[in-house]
Amino acid sequence: MSAHADQTRKQVKLLAYAGLLPFMGLSVLLWLVDPDLHPFVALALAGYGASIVSFLGGIHWGIGFRNASRMHNAPLFNFGWGVVPSLLAWIAITMPAYAGLPLLALILGLCYAVDRKTYPEAGLEEWLPMRLHLTVVAAISCLMGAAAT
Repeated sequence: MSAHADQTRKQVKLLAYAGLLPFMGLSVLLWLVDPDLHPFVALALAGYGASIVSFLGGIHWGIGFRNASRMHNAPLFNFGWGVVPSLLAWIAITMPAYAGLPLLALILGLCYAVDRKTYPEAGLEEWLPMRLHLTVVAAISCLMGAAAT
């Protein structure tokens, strides 16, 4: 592995783990703020969770386009699955926080389960340990946030 590739991997991991700060911060904040502020903080947490879930689905579009250019046929699973997390997240953010945040935690787990199956065939298995860590912390944050509401 080249020094440049190693540096890129480190930067990606730094960005990925930094992406947990809003999950953790907002879930803790829900326990600390006045209950009158719960709807605003919970919506911020749910909105962030929904954007991350949508991003996880979008990765599959990238995998699909890469595979289509290599194999000359579009893998429909990647494109089909790629929209599912966004649709589920959309439902989650329309729900009250006590129900929507646990749904986002479930969707995060579902995204990881799909990635465990699809990342190896896309040559991305080296990212699975990090994906697991990110998923666990993000899902627990959503559940902690829901428990505070």
